[in-house]
Amino acid sequence: MKQVPHRIYLPEDRIPRQWYNLRADMKEKPDPLLNPGTGKPVTLADLEPVFCTGLAKQELDDSTPFFDIPEPVLEFYRMYRPSPLIRAYNLEKYLDTPAKIYYKFEGNNTSGSHKLNSAAAQAYYAKAQGLKGLTTETGAGQWGTALAEACSFFGLPLTVYMVKCSYEQKPFRKSVIETFGAQVIPSPSSTTSAGRAILAANPDTSGSLGCAISEAVEKAVSTQGYRYVLGSVLSQVVLHQSVIGLESAAALELIDEYPDTVIGCAGGGSNLGGLIAPFMRDKLTGKANPEIIAVEPASCPSLTRGKYAYDFCDTGKITPLARMYTLGSQFMPSASHAGGLRYHGMSPILSKLYHDGYMKAVTAEQTKVFEAAVLFAKQETILPAPESAHAIRCAIDEALKCKERGEAKTILFGLTGTGYFDMTAYANFNSGAMGDFIPTDEALAQSLSQLPQIPGIQ
Repeated sequence: MKQVPHRIYLPEDRIPRQWYNLRADMKEKPDPLLNPGTGKPVTLADLEPVFCTGLAKQELDDSTPFFDIPEPVLEFYRMYRPSPLIRAYNLEKYLDTPAKIYYKFEGNNTSGSHKLNSAAAQAYYAKAQGLKGLTTETGAGQWGTALAEACSFFGLPLTVYMVKCSYEQKPFRKSVIETFGAQVIPSPSSTTSAGRAILAANPDTSGSLGCAISEAVEKAVSTQGYRYVLGSVLSQVVLHQSVIGLESAAALELIDEYPDTVIGCAGGGSNLGGLIAPFMRDKLTGKANPEIIAVEPASCPSLTRGKYAYDFCDTGKITPLARMYTLGSQFMPSASHAGGLRYHGMSPILSKLYHDGYMKAVTAEQTKVFEAAVLFAKQETILPAPESAHAIRCAIDEALKCKERGEAKTILFGLTGTGYFDMTAYANFNSGAMGDFIPTDEALAQSLSQLPQIPGIQ
């Protein structure tokens, strides 16, 4: 039998030229976003002051299965896509498992992550509308870097609110973002009303994605000609990230493979939603039945310990309400090193699929995640981002189960990016200084007690 090559790249004629909208094949759609003032589903007019029009239309569309990728975005993608699908032969050998392990590597660009897929799209739509600039938040810094790249390419000013603990842990992320011409502000900050209120209540807070979102939205709606863009959670972002899964499915088809198990790290849901999109479509339509697993940090367990409810997407309570698995918008996660996963809620699309039983969710403690990251780096030579290492941890665990049971399953996981800006985290792990934090039931109950009350719903 001919051996599958280590790296599989799609030929030009197989590269996706459309994004896939997973909602189109969902028998039960995600619940609509709600206007917090009226309690009614948001309209295009509600969203246009915050998002550019093209993106707002994508956000509200749950019936169109495919969207053409604009030619300028395709041209941008051609600089770094297709990304490789890689067979983890050395890891398989080390684990002595009969499982076949594949990973989709999204780190082959300056941002070091999958985030550039949506950043290019969002910057394009903003430029096409004639906007003057954009604002956003970033956790670990991948999204801020990616959007800075895209805004520089399309000629748009950008302000980035970076979660304070990541801003302090990863100073060189700030340097890269600034190299592309964007302004970076640690969040919460004194530059917005939302930031000042959060600091007044908790002066020593390390920040959260919810805080940074509040500040970025406030800055956008108060600045003429500006709009806000988000790197995860929203349906439009999951749509853009579908290129990950579409490329993965096409590459596996080239070598006559199909995954039994698909694994992705889960923070807000952009990478996971994009990776699983075509495989979840097969599951929804009855074509196949792959097991789909979301892996989240034990320190921020929205799917596994959260509540399926309407909640604000930000700490300052100025965004629309989304029905999702949430720990409460006031939840402040610990200052873990997986900054991109430190979000209180989960994508409404993924939350609905999980709620309806189409996927599983597991948690991983930080030290166990870094054990897997170091093992993977030694076997496969790529230093993974802490976020990505959550998927690696689960993939290793699933491969070892295959060894115990004598099952030759095919496992696919998403390697969302590289960890070269996370050396403080690796240094802490290598020195034994890294610890684990798991929120108590009491702490979660306190946060969840502050969920908004929606008449007739919750």
